[in-house]
Amino acid sequence: MTKTPDKQNPLAPRANHEVEHEEHWVSVSDLMGGLMMVFLLIAVVYMVQLEIESRKIRDVAVLYDRLRTQLYEDLYEEFEQDLPRWGAELNRDLSLRFYDTEVLFPQGEDTLRPAFREILEDFFPRYLNIITSPKYREDILEVRIEGHTSSDWGTLPEREAYIRNMALSQARTRTTLAYLLSLPEVSDERGWIKAHLTANGLSSSKPVVDNGVEDPVRSRRVEFRLRTDAESRIEGLLKEESF
Repeated sequence: MTKTPDKQNPLAPRANHEVEHEEHWVSVSDLMGGLMMVFLLIAVVYMVQLEIESRKIRDVAVLYDRLRTQLYEDLYEEFEQDLPRWGAELNRDLSLRFYDTEVLFPQGEDTLRPAFREILEDFFPRYLNIITSPKYREDILEVRIEGHTSSDWGTLPEREAYIRNMALSQARTRTTLAYLLSLPEVSDERGWIKAHLTANGLSSSKPVVDNGVEDPVRSRRVEFRLRTDAESRIEGLLKEESF
């Protein structure tokens, strides 16, 4: 009797297909799991790096705040008795402002009045002695002489008045700087002065405002403003983080 060939199991191909299908999804799920772990690791590394950079900025900010506070206290102790008679004020942002227009310059001119010359002769050598002391010398990045004006110039339009005041404020700061360099009391520090002292005319860009209204008298002023190395270090760290 001839045997009839066994019929193939109809379920066999389907079973093989299901096994292959399951193996395919297992490999994909493994890949996805691996990718998720990589992304998680990258996120953790980024967060750690961000925390390190943030801590650096906080440390520098704390250092800067301490330095600024100590500088302010030393300057205030030195000049406390002189500020009222000079028509000046010292602010905690380390700006020392001379605002008595009857003392500074003749109206519309860049020539130092004799009274302002006397003030600078008294003020600047003492000021320089503090900021170039071993305590602060390496931390001073810039000493800015800033010239400020009010926003008006007679009947001139606003734009032209701004340009005229810009030229005037720049000329006044240059005159002030030249006079300071000529003082014999600071001759030993002329190299440091040339490297750190700058003259900046700002026209009416930063007027003194009281209750939303410009105070034209107090806007006409000369300021000595300190910038410390801590400020530049913070700026550098922020620039590094932006890349």
